[in-house]
This record gives sequence, structure tokens and C-alpha cells, in this order.
Amino acid sequence: MNADTLNAIDAVQTRCIAALDAQDMAGWLATFSTDPAAAYICISAENEQRGLSIALMLDDSRARLEDRVSIVTKVWAGTFQAYRTRHFFQRLTCREANQDRFEVTSNFSIAMTPEGGVSTLLTTGVYHDLIEVAPAGALLRQRRAIYDADALPRYVVFPF
Repeated sequence: MNADTLNAIDAVQTRCIAALDAQDMAGWLATFSTDPAAAYICISAENEQRGLSIALMLDDSRARLEDRVSIVTKVWAGTFQAYRTRHFFQRLTCREANQDRFEVTSNFSIAMTPEGGVSTLLTTGVYHDLIEVAPAGALLRQRRAIYDADALPRYVVFPF
């Protein structure tokens, strides 16, 4: 693995969280592979450790990722208290899974500020990503966001 590969991996992770912080769901979707098997799963550490497949968000195909964007931008628009997020991540490990695919583990923390409110920590956790790297750049094939909190301090609209 060379520096260009690591830069591409870091760039797609940065684009992903920048899109979420900007509440740009189309931008978030653009960080995922167009492969039909692309997936995003957000699950509590408790459920992950117990082997329970009960997830907060279970978008196990590209079609469901596209549905997530429609739900947030069209169905739920104007029905929730607005809030801003700030994501922070740190890549911990990166290993080649097979040609042009890399398994990446990163810690994350997410601060949130409700409209007119005070900033608080929403949650912390770990991303387990499968990232495809091509000459044109990198894309997420799978993102598994495992959050540490047993109970979140509020409802969640946007992915982690």
C-alpha cells in the first residue's frame, strides 16, 4: 500500500463526513460505490457484541442507500428539529482485503447542536469500512458504524 492509496482512502472518508456535516445527502451517497451491494449499517456496540442484527439504520444495498437519501430529504423534510453535526475521525488500521479493496478501521466522535441549543456529544464509535480504490479515486463499498452509546440522547435523522 502506498501513500497515494492512503490519501485516496482518507479523502473519501473526509468527503463522507463533510457531506454529513453539510447535511448534503446526495454528497453522502456519492461517496458510496454504485455497486448494487454497497451498504451502510449503523448499529450499537451492544447489539454488535451480542451478535444481534438489530440496527438503527440498515441500508444493505445501493437501492436502500438511495432510499435513505429520499427519506431524509423528501419524506422527513421539515418534520424534525434541525440540528448540526461535526464529525471527527481517525484512521487506526488499513489493510488490503484483495486487489483494490481495503479494510479500514477508524474511530469517530460526533458532536451535535440543535437549532438554538448547546453543543453536546451525540456519540462515539468505530467505522469498519470496505473501501474500493481506483485510478479515479476511492469509494465506500461498505460502512459499518458501530456506536458506543447504549441509548442515544435524541432521535437521529442523518447517518453517522
